[in-house]
Amino acid sequence: MKASAKTFYSIGVYLFIALVLYALGTAYMDNDASRGGAESVGIVAFVMAVLFSFMLGGYFHITDRGVDVLPEDWEEAEVEDASGIYGFFSPGSIWPFVMSMSIAVLGYGLAFYFLWMIVLGLVLLAWSATMLSLQYGMPKEKH
Repeated sequence: MKASAKTFYSIGVYLFIALVLYALGTAYMDNDASRGGAESVGIVAFVMAVLFSFMLGGYFHITDRGVDVLPEDWEEAEVEDASGIYGFFSPGSIWPFVMSMSIAVLGYGLAFYFLWMIVLGLVLLAWSATMLSLQYGMPKEKH
């Protein structure tokens, strides 16, 4: 079994133990504000976290069978063994900043429920995402 599957299985086991302790701890807690019994929202959150961890562990367990031995599974692996091409990153693009500012405008509009600002934020977000995606597909004089 590969390291990624073991990691998520162990996270799932830890969360299951935490779920049992949480359910028992909230069921027998003497608190004037509670109505008695275990706290259901936290239990549902823990159950979902356990299920998601085991789901990801199962996914990695199944997909790792078709993959060759990875550098993180070697005992004598070096850092250089896992290096590779990570992709192209734009050195000086303005569009991530414009996109974050349009998300800020949208968030401000949502927080105070200004419909005109929500529409403006959505338009700016769509425009900045389009320009970010097309910045190297357009001629240099167009952006």
